[in-house]
Amino acid sequence: MTKSTAKIQFLGHSAFKLTSPNGTIIYVDPFLTHNPSTPKNLKSVPKADFVLLTHGHEDHVGDTLEIAKNTGAKVVGNVELIGLLKKHGLNPDQAVEFNKGGTVQFEDFSVTMVSANHSSSFKGEYAGEAGGLVVRFSDGYVFYHLGDTNIFADMEFYGEMYTPHVIAVPIGDHYTMGPYEAALCCTLIGAEIAIPIHYATMPILAGDPHVFKSETEGSCETEVRILAPGEIL
Repeated sequence: MTKSTAKIQFLGHSAFKLTSPNGTIIYVDPFLTHNPSTPKNLKSVPKADFVLLTHGHEDHVGDTLEIAKNTGAKVVGNVELIGLLKKHGLNPDQAVEFNKGGTVQFEDFSVTMVSANHSSSFKGEYAGEAGGLVVRFSDGYVFYHLGDTNIFADMEFYGEMYTPHVIAVPIGDHYTMGPYEAALCCTLIGAEIAIPIHYATMPILAGDPHVFKSETEGSCETEVRILAPGEIL
């Protein structure tokens, strides 16, 4: 398994706290305050440098505006979503907008937006297209958050182009793919480790992570890590 000093902490649902090898703190889809699966001690964010967003739905944008206001973090997302966040109080100096295929380079990490098959809105307004996010740290370690999506063939190309070490894969079904499609995604991408996300937060998200683990590890070399909220990879 590839080693890195980057830390990947699962916060429940689709939310993560990433810490770069140099100590940069990055939140991804920080649905925390109203997330029943986020541990109470992790719902508040005393420090953040960046917030990365896959799309505009409430269970992904979550606490973004509050985090940005309280910490000064830069918020990174697609053009339409960032435009809406600015309308709702995001300081333009903290806004970083880009789009699919684009890469934004920061001091010790970069983030590339790739496709995801899903809808996106924020407070009832169109928020552009949903995406996935490929985060590459300065030591070469790569984390790919698929966002909310179903399976699509380009995932194989993403595996070849970005060679992610860790992928976060939605498995909950109903609003995203379920465990069987998600397992096939792992075969296409070929990452070392897959973390199941977007399941069990509400009863309708009934995808079973153990089914996902069994199907994935029975068909490819990707190891599935079922993380409890708060656990660090």
